[in-house]
Amino acid sequence: MPQEVWKTAITKIEPNKVAVRGYPIDQLMGRISFGEMVYLILKGELPTAQIGKLMDAILVSSVDHGATPPSALAARTVASGGAPLTTAIAGGIMTINQYHGGAIEGCMRVLNELVAYKNEKGLDALTAAREKMVEFRTKKIRVPGYGHRVHTDDPRTRRLFALTEETGVAGEYIEMAGALGQAMAESLGRELPMNVDGGIAAVLCELGFAPELGNGFFAISRTVGLTAQVYEEKTRERPMRRIDPAAHEYDGPAERELSGRE
Repeated sequence: MPQEVWKTAITKIEPNKVAVRGYPIDQLMGRISFGEMVYLILKGELPTAQIGKLMDAILVSSVDHGATPPSALAARTVASGGAPLTTAIAGGIMTINQYHGGAIEGCMRVLNELVAYKNEKGLDALTAAREKMVEFRTKKIRVPGYGHRVHTDDPRTRRLFALTEETGVAGEYIEMAGALGQAMAESLGRELPMNVDGGIAAVLCELGFAPELGNGFFAISRTVGLTAQVYEEKTRERPMRRIDPAAHEYDGPAERELSGRE
């Protein structure tokens, strides 16, 4: 009985050849950015240069957020126990879930729901958001992607939305993100600014990505920061230490301006 063959449309491997979504990888190397590569492997086609720039911004935005998030603390703790680099990184990645990074997927689902509701009912974005906020509060549903324990005006979200305007990507999901923020402030009596997870969610919706990929984007990005966190833990700190995330002190370069780049 012949063995059943299963299919994959991602990468084709032959002797001396690797083709990702049909493109020889050596032709992609040095010609496209990492953000463009992420778009290609997930969507199946190369993005425009403008969309590629936006993809790069998404991946840069979540690279690291210091030593206090669960992923960094977990990765450093595993490293402190003597685990190898990749094991410690994996420990950090395992913390990415509903309350850490998972807001991207959750917010994408909410924005998709609200935009569909707006279009079905023939409403403007703010009216749709206000009606849905009544439902959310009645059902005690917490809207992900808004509010932050540190930032009252998340600079990463602000920059992402500016780039969506520059690249012509801003559409009904970005509009709904703003309308939902306004409706939430009216309902709660206080403003909850959209955090970077919510900002990424809105942009990914505009780009047509499935919500199920949301946490993947955060993991792809944060792996870079976790690599640095784990390496620093191994090279600067003593093994088996008690790690208090609130007791750390930054001693890296002073704030500096980026110049000479568009």
